[in-house]
Amino acid sequence: MLSGLTKFILGIFLAIAVLIGGGAAIALYFMNRTGIPPAKPVYSNDSPSVKAQAPKGTELGGAKPSLTPGTSTTKSSPSSSPTPTASPKATPSPKALPSGAYRGRVSWAEGLSLRSQPNLEAEKIGGVAFNQKIIILEESEDKGWQKIRLEDSEQEGWVKAGNTEKVDEQKPEKPEDTEKTEQ
Repeated sequence: MLSGLTKFILGIFLAIAVLIGGGAAIALYFMNRTGIPPAKPVYSNDSPSVKAQAPKGTELGGAKPSLTPGTSTTKSSPSSSPTPTASPKATPSPKALPSGAYRGRVSWAEGLSLRSQPNLEAEKIGGVAFNQKIIILEESEDKGWQKIRLEDSEQEGWVKAGNTEKVDEQKPEKPEDTEKTEQ
């Protein structure tokens, strides 16, 4: 009889240990799954061939995508690549902005969805990458949305307000310095 009671108590402790171990394993699995960041979204207007060339022009950085909308993505003439990047920077053609509009850039690290109307239910018509140069045309009546135009493609749409920042045209663009001085 003592042997049966010992087996019963030992069985209960073993069952509790299995349940605790299984629960801990499941908890660790789900905690590790939440630690993996999701893949960066790819928008229909993203051009991988242009973005692959952008790091080569270190002094102008993001100016290359606006100069090569897909026609000069050849690698046969690397010596002609620096020449077009310098001249459009000195004489950008879209200088005349509509009244009330100003130049800016996307400050949201994940990029933004470009929508046809100023609301979340509106159709997505494209995307805007982080640090992409834009022109802010107007704000919605409730100041929650901004109508923008992409400098490199002239595409217009609406993005959530607060995810862009104004670019000072007289000073060189160094957003890291302005953020440090404001804090």
